[in-house]
Amino acid sequence: MNPTTPLTVTAPDLRPPHRYIAIEGPIGVGKTTLALRLAERWAMQPLLERPQDNPFLERFYRDTARYALPTQLAFALQRAQQARELNATLQGGRPVVADFMPQKNEIFARLNLPDDEWQLYRALAAHLDGPHAPAPDLVVYLQASPEVLFARIQKRGLPMEMQIGDAYLRALADAYNEFFYHYDRTPVLTVAAEHLNPLDSPEDLALLVERIGTMRGRKEFFVKGETAR
Repeated sequence: MNPTTPLTVTAPDLRPPHRYIAIEGPIGVGKTTLALRLAERWAMQPLLERPQDNPFLERFYRDTARYALPTQLAFALQRAQQARELNATLQGGRPVVADFMPQKNEIFARLNLPDDEWQLYRALAAHLDGPHAPAPDLVVYLQASPEVLFARIQKRGLPMEMQIGDAYLRALADAYNEFFYHYDRTPVLTVAAEHLNPLDSPEDLALLVERIGTMRGRKEFFVKGETAR
């Protein structure tokens, strides 16, 4: 997760291939960086996750068992607000790129909560849901090994993330892979993000932009230097 503040992007008026794109993947994989690059490229409105607004998150990383439930409920409240923001932006005619999809709450809640708290969370979250956000037109799932995720987290050095352990990252990466193996609500482009650097490499960004624009199937996999499969 990256605590980048939402912004309004001024960019060349280039037509995006979709009205609503969501970038997903585990902590440290580069979701926010890619979302902001695509927002600049296509003059889209970025909608960012804002984990820094969750008052329980830092305590969750220190004591997962104790703070998992309030952390997840706080994110459920945040998702309801973001659903309103998303609907308002789309209804105003502005395309959106987000660095999350609302369903990620389910991934984290199922991973972090024991069964009884999981059931309680689902019941409470249903009442907190608020206006339903539309499904993305495309999900870009950034995939990387736990070792790469750990190295990137260490490199960016956010204090609360420095407490994340290797075992948690491995479990989270597995949970994401399991979720997207079964996910079929919208088209998904899975990207091998370990050797892709859209922040510093315009060539890498151009390759990914081209694949997003030409994708026609429901599920595709993109590895830099390889053809589609």
